[in-house]
Amino acid sequence: MKEWWRDAVIYQIYPRSYQDSTGNGVGDLAGITRRLSHVADLGADCIWLSPIFKSPQADMGYDVSDYLAVDPLFGTLDDFDRLIETAHGLGLKVITDQVLSHTSDQHEWFKASRQDRTNAYADWYVWADPLPDGAPPTNWHSHFGGPAWEFDPQRGQYYLHNFLASQPDLNFHNPDVKDAILETCKFWLDRGLDGFRLDTVNYYVHDQQLRSNPPAQAKPQVMATDLYGMQDNIYNKTRPENLAFLERLRTLADQYDDIMMVGEVGEMGRRSIEIMGDYTKGTDRLHMAYSFAMLGPDFSAEHFRNCIEGFQQGAPDGHPYWSFSNHDVPRHVSRWEEYAVSHDAMARMACAMLMAFEGTIGIYQGEELGQLETEMEFHELNDPPAIRYWPGVKGRDGCRTPMVWEKDAPNAGFTTGTPWLPVKAPQAAHAVDSQGTDSILAFYKAAIAFRKASPALSHGATEFLDLPEPLLAFRRVAEETLTCIFNLSPDAILVTVGADARLTGPSAAALDAGMLKLPGNGFAYVVNAGELRVV
Repeated sequence: MKEWWRDAVIYQIYPRSYQDSTGNGVGDLAGITRRLSHVADLGADCIWLSPIFKSPQADMGYDVSDYLAVDPLFGTLDDFDRLIETAHGLGLKVITDQVLSHTSDQHEWFKASRQDRTNAYADWYVWADPLPDGAPPTNWHSHFGGPAWEFDPQRGQYYLHNFLASQPDLNFHNPDVKDAILETCKFWLDRGLDGFRLDTVNYYVHDQQLRSNPPAQAKPQVMATDLYGMQDNIYNKTRPENLAFLERLRTLADQYDDIMMVGEVGEMGRRSIEIMGDYTKGTDRLHMAYSFAMLGPDFSAEHFRNCIEGFQQGAPDGHPYWSFSNHDVPRHVSRWEEYAVSHDAMARMACAMLMAFEGTIGIYQGEELGQLETEMEFHELNDPPAIRYWPGVKGRDGCRTPMVWEKDAPNAGFTTGTPWLPVKAPQAAHAVDSQGTDSILAFYKAAIAFRKASPALSHGATEFLDLPEPLLAFRRVAEETLTCIFNLSPDAILVTVGADARLTGPSAAALDAGMLKLPGNGFAYVVNAGELRVV
């Protein structure tokens, strides 16, 4: 049986910002259902929904107060069922974000847990006594600023939170917690879901001895909201016991037909690739994993090659998931603009490069329109760390602004009300109805179709070629051999590719008598390429 996810293109939808059907300014499930034909026409295989579960929305749904209910902001369980039915009718799979490492402090489990130290839920969260001087139990940091511990006077103890203080971490050393979490996952699989995107998948288990982290060995690049880089985070996440729970999740998934689980590895750099390999090794853990390795500012041939080769070497039987943008990072067209001839040139080259990578491909809504990061003002913010640390931190609202559908409609067709985040003119200019035959959207459709039609790009092995920066070059080898070349700079470069070479698929290059001229941000898929050499 073909596993649908192995060569899939997965389209991430941020429900708050996709399509509002009620006029309240917030996107919802009915709105997503209405716009699913856009995803199907793009050529994607699956949608990934960011959290839709009941939540106080302190962290935009990543603080779940009921795992078994749809938040009224987004609709009802009936709306969810209709979305699944419509998506499947269009040939689209559906996966949802599962936020399993922590809940909201408004979850009934936590409300009970904080009552006292002896109730049935007392050990469902990570509680610890203060140190003799009243300090937190460890030196661990929260991603959203300050210690990862909040003192609760009702219990006279601290509880662990890796993110907001209103997002207490579950205690995965407690068997009852693991059983309960697995039951919540089963609930959604029984409703026809095709799999999960597992948020912060390496954060489930903490060090039971509560040992403090040592200082980071490398000189950290400290962000105002995130002191994680100051420590070598060996005790607060990526614990070896995590793998046993992933194996239980896989056992559950394998009880259904062709379910896929992709884990978000919350880590940067080389270590993230190692964890991806570990978490996808064999056939009893995750099907796929992705990290922030390609979601940061690094933009060089060496970086992309190291990411892919690092995974190949670290997990030869694993399967990667690559993406350039999501709801947590600045949009890549803006993030990498210093390397671009223009925003459009970067959008096309990034698409061509991503579609040439071996593995599963992720697209974030609006990416297919060449969408830019939105410049936010303080009064427009919703993101907690951005509000707390403004203006030193821009936050995540800039990549979460609404999808734009009709250029000249109020709020670009997203809502008839006041949108929860603003729709500004630079974003509205990229609206779907303004994308013609030579647009970024048309290019994405062509690139996805070419990937699907090419045996080399859909399932071929990757062999990197040694060319100097700023050229990234590799061959994909299957029933055919395809040479993929990308110029990661705004300057033109000339490369010899051999007299028999010819271009195929979408390209931004010229080929004449065995000489390939790559303009700034140029790219090419080449058949019958010989030895490559920069002229």
